[in-house]
Amino acid sequence: MTARAGAAGIFGPPKSAAGRRSVTIPAAIRPDLRRHLRDFVADDSDALVFTGAKGAALRRSNFQKAAGWSASVAAAGLPGFHFHDLRHTGTTLAAGTGAGLADLMARMGHGSTRAAMIYQHATAERDKSIAGALSASIAKERDRARSGHTRKGKR
Repeated sequence: MTARAGAAGIFGPPKSAAGRRSVTIPAAIRPDLRRHLRDFVADDSDALVFTGAKGAALRRSNFQKAAGWSASVAAAGLPGFHFHDLRHTGTTLAAGTGAGLADLMARMGHGSTRAAMIYQHATAERDKSIAGALSASIAKERDRARSGHTRKGKR
């Protein structure tokens, strides 16, 4: 079961069929996730992955304080960064790997392209990567043209 956004304290199925999915966890963070599950999560298929100090569900009203969120994001140099911003960050990072729209929709549990696009943001790093790839393609075609490969009848 999952907590539905906007419905504090109400647990039930995801809002859409796309919300129920399997997602591969990056190998780089699997040890951290395993440690968290071992140390903080009950051995029960309905157990919550993240809870408050007494094991109860985190709610919007107590999350900031219980998780020390504001202090943590300030220490990371990200004041004003909200918990939900992690979803945007994750989608943008996944898109930066070259994943296609269908792959991103499946990973994020989006049932529509509109929803998927809301969570993707352009980045300066990706723009530089695109420019670099375009430059390489242009250089390759210029070299081909200069060497006569595109001229008919001349070799």
